[in-house]
This record gives sequence, structure tokens and C-alpha cells, in this order.
Amino acid sequence: MRIILASASARRKNILTQLGVNFDVIPSDREIKMEGTPSEVVEELSSIKAEDVASRVTEDDVLIIAADTVVTDGRKIFGKPQDTTEAKFMLQSLQNHTHQVRTGVTMILRRGANRETITFTETTDVTVRPMTDEEIDWYVSTGESMDKAGAYAIQGKFGPFIRSIAGDYYNVVGFPIGSIYHKLKRVGVDLLINK
Repeated sequence: MRIILASASARRKNILTQLGVNFDVIPSDREIKMEGTPSEVVEELSSIKAEDVASRVTEDDVLIIAADTVVTDGRKIFGKPQDTTEAKFMLQSLQNHTHQVRTGVTMILRRGANRETITFTETTDVTVRPMTDEEIDWYVSTGESMDKAGAYAIQGKFGPFIRSIAGDYYNVVGFPIGSIYHKLKRVGVDLLINK
């Protein structure tokens, strides 16, 4: 079975590579402003990306995996910041309390004439320590904020500012591999054994 990651995200590629999964990358650049609850937004965006890639792939034995991650503070959704001013605003909003990271995942599985679509949301609570303006300025100056939902990377230089997480660490990175693996196993696809 050909496995396709519908994302150019280095973090998502690294997670699959670390597991020894053989896969191709066909990114979708579909980024559409959506309305709805945070879970509805990430599920719809991941679905749009997966369908975009599925429309360009002709194989009958293929698995396409797409994901979209946002940070939410209540009902406010933080995607990737547009500039350093927005990144600083996001970090100021998130510091000193708990927020949620939501990743919507859509997997399209084609086996012969059969097609199955699995879509779900994974949510992780993240508590950020208090940050001074100088710490926020320093972190944004590293450049790490600019392509990350919520303007931070838990696996990078932001680590010292994390107090705790409740839920899947890999979800905060942007790819909840545990849920992906087990949902695929339920439909007869084992990413690890049947490489």
C-alpha cells in the first residue's frame, strides 16, 4: 500500500520517518478560512487537504493522511501568526494559563473499489508558565514562532516555558501518531508491521 502524507510539515515527516514508515509527500496548499467550533474547523481543513491530494492520486491501494493543527484559547482560534506582532500577541495571550491544541486528521483509505474516510480531532491541554515581555521578545526573535500554530514549538526553544501537558505530546507537535496508528489498525492497516 502506498502511504501519502498530504503535508509539507517537517515535524509530521519526522514523526513518520522515526517510526520507519515508508511514505511519499504530496502536500496540499489548501488553506481556507473556516467558521465553526475549533474541532469543526480542523476536521474540515484536514478533510479538504486529504480530498485535494486524493483527487491527484490514481492508485487503488493507497492511504492518504492529512492534518491541520490550531491552538485555542476558549473559542478563539490561533493559527500560524502572520507577523512578529501577531506572534507576540498570541504568546502574551497564552502565557500563564492553560489552552488547548487541536489537530484534525483525515485519512482516506482506498483498497480496490472500496474507499473509507476516517476523520477525527485530538485535543491536548497545554499550560504555559508566566512569561515576561523580554522572554516573549526573545522567543519570537528566534524565528521559531512563524510557522507554528499558536506561535510556539513545544519540541523547540519554547520547552522551558511549558509547565505541563495533559494528553498526547505528539498532538501538540501537530501529528497525533498514537490515535492515527490505532484508528488505522481497527480498519486492518498496521503502519508498523505491514511496511
